[in-house]
Amino acid sequence: MEAILQARSTPGVTGRFAPSPTGALHFGSLLAALGSFLNARAQNGEWLVRIENIDPPREVPGAGLGQIEALARHGLTSDRDIVWQMDSTRLHERVIDELVAGGLAFPCACTRADLPDSGIYPGTCRRGLPEDRRPRSIRLQVEEGSVNFEDAIQGPCLQSPAQECGDFVVRRADGLIAYQLAVVVDDAIAGVTEVIRGCDLIESTGRQMLVYRALGLPSPRYGHLPLIVDESGRKLSKSDRDDPIRHGPPERNLRRALQCLGHPPPPGLLTVDDLLSWAVEHWSLDKVPPGPCVTPVSSA
Repeated sequence: MEAILQARSTPGVTGRFAPSPTGALHFGSLLAALGSFLNARAQNGEWLVRIENIDPPREVPGAGLGQIEALARHGLTSDRDIVWQMDSTRLHERVIDELVAGGLAFPCACTRADLPDSGIYPGTCRRGLPEDRRPRSIRLQVEEGSVNFEDAIQGPCLQSPAQECGDFVVRRADGLIAYQLAVVVDDAIAGVTEVIRGCDLIESTGRQMLVYRALGLPSPRYGHLPLIVDESGRKLSKSDRDDPIRHGPPERNLRRALQCLGHPPPPGLLTVDDLLSWAVEHWSLDKVPPGPCVTPVSSA
């Protein structure tokens, strides 16, 4: 596996923001981008942007470029060339082939209808395909046991992937690479050391740590930022076309995001550069609340 995954060795901290191009960048996405940006820059590290365009059926044409432009308006620019995840598909495929060859992943013939009501995969094809069944997907083999990690914001976390999902898909039945595999491979190749992202992704962390383990690689440090919800408690979502930040001035958007991150800026900081410079100087993960953070959609 080492011959395939030649991780970039960069001293110090490397963080990233990796949105899916399924809609306009909304306020919750800006919060995740800003948190990861400040965490890397405050440690004199690199901050990267990767557009995770590995699911074409869900992609909105032009959304990826729109997200990059929105980030730039808020002073958030990648320290390296922006990566489009689909460009790594051949590498993802090679990694999956190696996992299968090593007995760590296996072909599966099951459809969603074959799963129990719980949705937890029961290991049907783990020891081989049933007679007269053809492979559809590839699953990573998940052993019994828990995954423990110390989240930099949410605190101690304990997850049990075997009980929560069972053997999970790394290549889908439609041939597309599954998120859990692609995100780990691309983070490893980029040398990402810290993953600061929204709390809606915390449930994926245990599975991703298992992928790292299967690849023989150390996991990055994780920190999950507070969710952004509206006054009714509903999470903001690109799919619901919530709160496109193009409707608000960047300075106001950044000020609101910093408040949600526990870093309310003082008055008198009027420009994007002033706000970001102040935030980098004062950034501390210890100040970030676990959330959620309520913000009105209408004022964006």
